[in-house]
Amino acid sequence: MPQSKPSPPVSLPSGTRHLRRLLTAAAGVLALVLGLIGIVVPGLPTTPFILLAAACFARASPRLHGWLLTHRQLGPLVRDWEHHRSLPLAVKWVASAMMAAAVGLSAWQLSERPLLQIAIILAGLVGAIVVWRIPTRARQGRH
Repeated sequence: MPQSKPSPPVSLPSGTRHLRRLLTAAAGVLALVLGLIGIVVPGLPTTPFILLAAACFARASPRLHGWLLTHRQLGPLVRDWEHHRSLPLAVKWVASAMMAAAVGLSAWQLSERPLLQIAIILAGLVGAIVVWRIPTRARQGRH
């Protein structure tokens, strides 16, 4: 059977690339807003949304990505993730505790709906498994 030649990369029209960058930046802004809301709303995660925003900004807008990297509160989280692809142990424990509290409160509120309770508990377990499967970064001094 003859081998087929790989097709050349498809070049997107300039307007399509611009639209893709715009939509990716918009997704990053939405993720950032959800992450910021997650700081004050129990059960809504902060870290995954901030990291998603950073990934979107890295693809769509070097300026927004740079802003996020240098942000006083959010920058260290993003820089740690981008450099080490791991989370500090303390972040894992805080995330797990917040998830446990949110899942426990939600399950308690849904005491009349056992199927929803089970679904929420299973979702919480999946979330905990995901968090604990991320490599743990060794503790380091501040730099």
